[in-house]
Amino acid sequence: MDKAYSIQLKNVTKRFPGIVANDHITFDVEKGEIHTLAGENGAGKSTLMNIIYGLYQPDEGEILLNGQPVRFKSSKDAIAHKIGMVHQHFVLIPKLTVAENIVVGREPGSPLVVDRKGAEKRIKELSEKYGLKIDPHAKVADLTVPEQQRVEILKILYREAEILIFDEPTAVLTPQEIDEFCDILLGLKKAGKTILFISHKMAEVMKISDHITVIRRGKVIGTVGIQETSVEELTHMMVGRDVDLTRKARKHFEDQPNLLTLENVSYTVNKTVKKLDDISLELKAGEILGIAGVDGNGQEELVQAICGMIQPDKGDIRLNGKSITADSIRARKEAGISLVPEDRHRDGLVMEYSVADNLVLGMHYAEPYAHGHVWMDYKAIHKNAVKMQEDFDIRCANVDVGAGTLSGGNQQKIIIAREASRDPDIFVAVQPTRGLDIGAIEFVRQTLLEQRDKGKGILLVSLELDEILTLSDRIAVIFKGKIVDIVDAEKVTRQQLGLMMTGSYHPEEVQQNSEGRADS
Repeated sequence: MDKAYSIQLKNVTKRFPGIVANDHITFDVEKGEIHTLAGENGAGKSTLMNIIYGLYQPDEGEILLNGQPVRFKSSKDAIAHKIGMVHQHFVLIPKLTVAENIVVGREPGSPLVVDRKGAEKRIKELSEKYGLKIDPHAKVADLTVPEQQRVEILKILYREAEILIFDEPTAVLTPQEIDEFCDILLGLKKAGKTILFISHKMAEVMKISDHITVIRRGKVIGTVGIQETSVEELTHMMVGRDVDLTRKARKHFEDQPNLLTLENVSYTVNKTVKKLDDISLELKAGEILGIAGVDGNGQEELVQAICGMIQPDKGDIRLNGKSITADSIRARKEAGISLVPEDRHRDGLVMEYSVADNLVLGMHYAEPYAHGHVWMDYKAIHKNAVKMQEDFDIRCANVDVGAGTLSGGNQQKIIIAREASRDPDIFVAVQPTRGLDIGAIEFVRQTLLEQRDKGKGILLVSLELDEILTLSDRIAVIFKGKIVDIVDAEKVTRQQLGLMMTGSYHPEEVQQNSEGRADS
């Protein structure tokens, strides 16, 4: 029996000045399947999806929809052909309700009177049919990230889309939210929808895909069925070499001093919400201490308290035995704390500045980059950038280009290179691999391990449990602002951690299980 295809791409090519983003791309998408497009950042995946959705027009090649050639001049054409797209950054109006966002541009009723009740009824029917529970009357501004994503999905289902495109939809979700989202996609597939899915997270790719097309540097490397491949094969196709993200042997330290000590640190917002509740922690030289917890349980405030962005209500924070509780952010940096922030665009880089300038941010006022805290030494700044570009494999045309022109992985390399060049005692790394492709993830993780083996203390805050388990020496589990327990990373399971993170697993059980494994 011949296969039925929703989409077929034949030699689709798209050029931008100085780059071929898509180079004669050819592959087929079967009706009613989840077809994943995988590849490193900058491989050309998003460009290709934007072509299918009509935002770009190909320079060469053709697209067949249900066997018929189509050429879209805009997204309006794609929508008319029952194609919908959910972008990584949502296109919603915060002040409007869920229902108003969904029907905008396609309001039911007459030109003068919108049939609000009819719209809300239809939205309720769609949400129940596809398991997308949402209150049509709620303001979008009051919704969580997963709820906003559901609004985006309902928006395209309301427009009767049969082909749904998702561009990195899980980059902003927690592990628990990712599981829920994967169930939603599988439900849409069961309902007969065809789904094109961009991701480089191998766990979710293997969980939901039927076929995977791998793109590297604008070219199709191959299309494989999920039953005929493995994570190792896919990562090799994506990067062009073997990638190892497993737990690695590391230098062993004994009787190392405490670099960072938190003693009974508490912090309350508006005198009512206790974000940090009597936290005591020790970070030793030559270790990675992972902080595991469901998002919003005090991780952000913990980092802010350590780095000086907030002042605790009580407790003491010591660096190398000296209290820094009242010190400024700059004083703490100069004392030996470096931060790789969660939001690299907002807190880690000035996107309009050059790569060279970003590599000295926070050090620009001191020797050798400034003389007398006044005159900038641009030769020194440029020389530093060239060395960093080589040492940290920052891929850019030259160090004078804007940081905003680089891929997410290379932007993260700028931040890590800069913070490592401070020669800090402590690295605070918050979600250091979020949104990165597999090659960049490997590089970032290896760099953190190298810093650890140099005797630095690494505080790793991540929502990725596999990352916490792979990199950490010890893991502190945080729940509702309290440290539930601190466990050995090699003696605790992912399932135990997950239960501790929700407050439903007792530390003594972890200890007993660990001893049982050690004795067996």
